[in-house]
Amino acid sequence: MEQTKLERGFEYLLEGTGILKTALEIPFLEGYLENMASLLEGDVPVVAGVPNPEEVARLQALYGKVNALDLTPDEKRKITQLLLLKGSLEDHLSANHQLTPDAIGYFCLSLAQQLLPQQDVKILDPTVGMGNLLATVVTGLQAAERNVTAFGVENDDLLIELAAVNSEWLQETTQYFHQDALQPLLLEPVDAVIADLPVGYYPNDNRAKEFKVSELVKEGHVYAHHLLIEASFKYLKEGAWGMYIVPANLFASEQAKAFTWWFQEEAYLQSFITLPKNLFKNPEAQKAVLLLQKPGGQAKQAQEVLLAQVPSLNDMDKLQKFFQQFSAWQAKQLA
Repeated sequence: MEQTKLERGFEYLLEGTGILKTALEIPFLEGYLENMASLLEGDVPVVAGVPNPEEVARLQALYGKVNALDLTPDEKRKITQLLLLKGSLEDHLSANHQLTPDAIGYFCLSLAQQLLPQQDVKILDPTVGMGNLLATVVTGLQAAERNVTAFGVENDDLLIELAAVNSEWLQETTQYFHQDALQPLLLEPVDAVIADLPVGYYPNDNRAKEFKVSELVKEGHVYAHHLLIEASFKYLKEGAWGMYIVPANLFASEQAKAFTWWFQEEAYLQSFITLPKNLFKNPEAQKAVLLLQKPGGQAKQAQEVLLAQVPSLNDMDKLQKFFQQFSAWQAKQLA
């Protein structure tokens, strides 16, 4: 059976990553980063004879094959996702550093298409990681001929370099900030915040105390995902949307009272959509999509908050029915 373009592209880039990983004696994801940088430059850097001439020739031949495939941005993104998934497993990345799966990314894209009707859209991902979630949304909106300006924030050196090199290959113009997302950003207000939030405690108590969600937490560290929601919410325009992938037990955790107190003061809770359990190996790691809207403009609190359980992201009929119900709810409650 003839290989598809995606399969060939994956194999070419996997082989190139393997050559540089072995030659430079580095982990998989660093080898991937070096490989993508060389592909984009069209040249393989040689330091102290490494990689050797034979390896350089092999790499150049592979890059010619990749370029000849004439891949679309979304095809490129699918290939990078597969390679990053492989690298995440091989390099044993922590759960908070794993990339967002395509199934969840496309679900968020569909929500964004319904919530963001405007032609020109500015999006912020305050925990961009390797960039797959943001890239999924951006390339999807651009395929629908929307003008998208994107911003990503990431504190980890390797992750932000991976996100940046992938953006360049996808010919995106995402602007990246290498910093803690709880520090002030030099950023004008955006139309949406879309983020797959890391889960856990934030270690800097002094910094955490600057946020309202910390005020009712009397002992221990504050949850990082609570702080990140409050911090990123400040960069939304009036009436704009925050779409956050959060723990499914968000409102049953030990700090739920503090978080609830914050959003009742600052935001409209419009929807809480629980994602299918089969997406998560550990039931305790199940996630949901939290939809918050910034007060102001035409925004109003929905009379009926949409609480939903998505049965499957692979059953297209059921998924289509869900979005029809979502549209009907949106027209009735938010118009």
